[in-house]
Amino acid sequence: MKSITLWAAALTLLTATAVQADSVSDTISKFKEAEATQPFFANAYGYAVFPTIGKGGVGIGGAYGEGQVFKGGVHTGNSKMAQVTFGLQLGGQAYSQIIFFQNADAYEEFTSGDFEFGAQASAVALTAGASAGANTKGTTAGAGTAQAENKYSGGMAIFTMAKGGLMYEASLGGQAFSFDPVN
Repeated sequence: MKSITLWAAALTLLTATAVQADSVSDTISKFKEAEATQPFFANAYGYAVFPTIGKGGVGIGGAYGEGQVFKGGVHTGNSKMAQVTFGLQLGGQAYSQIIFFQNADAYEEFTSGDFEFGAQASAVALTAGASAGANTKGTTAGAGTAQAENKYSGGMAIFTMAKGGLMYEASLGGQAFSFDPVN
């Protein structure tokens, strides 16, 4: 079991270093180009952006990434994301993630200290022409040209953008976030 855990950790590190990390501003620009996220940038109270999250696993997996949190376009703090997953999984990948906060309550919930998305949380995976309603309770993305509905679940909407790697996964796990305010 120890060797599986070490193998999962090694895959995560290899994936994270194999794909060059973008800057926060480059990642925000990429998300702003996606038709599905444009309404969120126009109306969100704030957002957290993670330029590169590395993920890997063999039975037991993990993911890690560091990002920044914004309110009204102003950098208010830094955040770290960690994830542990259990189930059928093999491989490694890297992706970018953005979490939009609909209002002050959602922003305060995320920035209050240690915040977690449960295993039921899901994100809309953006690809060329992807569109879907984003929420944290089971929405999936579909290819198309229609603009995404401006939907939040629990005051938050999550989008991801693949950067590289290959991973087969049918696993359960949640994401945990920390927040350190900028002084």
